[in-house]
Amino acid sequence: MATKHEQILQYIDTLPIGEKISVRQIAKDMKVSEGTAYRAIKDAENKGYVSTIERVGTIRIERKKKENIEKLTFAEVVNIVDGQVLGGKAGLHKTLNKFVIGAMKLEAMMRYTGAGNLLIVGNRTKAHEYALNAGAAVLITGGFDTDESVKKLADGLQLPIISSSYDTFTVATMINRAIYDQLIKKEIVLVEDILTSKENTVCLHLTDKVEKWYQYNAETGHGRYPVIDDQSKVVGMVTSKDIMGQDHSLPIEKAMTKHPMTVNEKTSVASVSHMMVWEGIEVLPVVDQSNRLQGIISRQDVLKALQMIGRQPQVGETIDDIITNQFEDISDTKGEVAYQCEVTPQMTNFLGTISYGVFTTIVTEAANRVLKSFKKGDLVIENITIYFIKPVQMESKLEIRPKILEVGRKFGKVDVEVYNGGIVVGKAMMMAQLLDRS
Repeated sequence: MATKHEQILQYIDTLPIGEKISVRQIAKDMKVSEGTAYRAIKDAENKGYVSTIERVGTIRIERKKKENIEKLTFAEVVNIVDGQVLGGKAGLHKTLNKFVIGAMKLEAMMRYTGAGNLLIVGNRTKAHEYALNAGAAVLITGGFDTDESVKKLADGLQLPIISSSYDTFTVATMINRAIYDQLIKKEIVLVEDILTSKENTVCLHLTDKVEKWYQYNAETGHGRYPVIDDQSKVVGMVTSKDIMGQDHSLPIEKAMTKHPMTVNEKTSVASVSHMMVWEGIEVLPVVDQSNRLQGIISRQDVLKALQMIGRQPQVGETIDDIITNQFEDISDTKGEVAYQCEVTPQMTNFLGTISYGVFTTIVTEAANRVLKSFKKGDLVIENITIYFIKPVQMESKLEIRPKILEVGRKFGKVDVEVYNGGIVVGKAMMMAQLLDRS
C-alpha cells in the first residue's frame, strides 16, 4: 500500500500538463493535511514535474527525459530571470528549443524567430506581436510592460510573455548558464539511468524458505537476491555464502544478511562504484525514501556505465574539464613522466593565487594519467594527502611530476611533486582503487 506522500505524487503525475496546483487544493482532494501536501509538492518540484513561480503559483510541467534535459520550460525561464508573467500563463509548461536576441531590424528579427523560440527583446511592441504570431514566446528586458492587446494575444495563443528587470545581455547569460548547468547534469549518469527495474528484479520474501533461493538460482543463474517484507521494503540480502550448508526448510529471515547497504535512484554511478569496490559488493538494492525496493544495480551495470561515460562526447564543461584541458605532456625520453599546466584566472582564489581545490584536481589528474598508462581500466580515488602547498600566482606555468610508488592488482600509490620555475610549490600522495574492466 502506497504512503499518502506517494499517493499525492502519483496524483500530481496524472494531472494534465499546464494545470495549476495549490497546497490547499491537493490537501482537500487527497484528504491530507496541508503540511503533507506541501512536502509532496516540493518533492514533485525536485523530481522535475512541477514548477513554482512567484506571483503565478505552482504548475504541472512536462517531465524531462534524459536526452531532452538541455531544453528549459518557460516556467523555468521565469524563475531564472526573476520574471513577471504578463500574459499567456497557460503556456508556461511548454519547452523552448532556442532563444533569439532581438537586437536587429524587425524583418531580420522575424526571419530568425519561429515556433518554440523565445525572443529576448526590449520595449518594442510590434516585435512582441510579430513573435507571438510566429509561435514564439517573448521575454521583455529592462522591466518594460507591453500593450493590453499583446497580452490578450498571448493569452489566446497560450504563449508566455515575460518581463524581466535585467538587461538583454544579463538575461541571455543567465539562460545560457542554466542550459549549460543542465548539460553537465546530463553527463552525470545516475543509478536511475541504468538500474534493473523492480518488475525485472527477482527478490525473495521474508516468508520464503532457503529452498526458494535454490529454485531462483536454477532459473536465473544469479546468486544474490534482495529480501523484502510485505510492504516491499528491503530488509536483507541473500547470497550463496549466506545459505551455504543451511537446511532447505530454514526461513530466509534466519539466513539473510540484515540491514544491507542500499542506494537511491539519484545516487551517481561513480559513487556507487566506489561503494562496491570499497565494500566488495556485487549487487546493491535500489530503494526510495521509504526504503521500498525500486530495482537492483550490479557491478557489471556500473562498469558498463563508466565505460560509456568515458566515450560520451563532452558537452558541458565542469571545472575539472577546464583544468585538465590545460594539461600538456612534457615527459622526457628517459621515461620521466611530467605534465605542464598554466594557472588561468579561473583557477585562482580571491587572493589571485591557485585555489586548493584546483591544486587537488591537478594532483589527481596527473596521478590518474600515470596510473592509467600502467593499468587499463577505471579507478576510484580513495585517499589524497597534501604535504605542503605554496601560493602560486595566476599565469604561472606549473610542472607536475607524478611518480608511481606501488601498483598492485587492486590499488595504486602515486607521489606527486609540483614545481614552479624549478622550485617545489606542492607535494602530495594519492591512493586509488583500480577497477578491472575484464
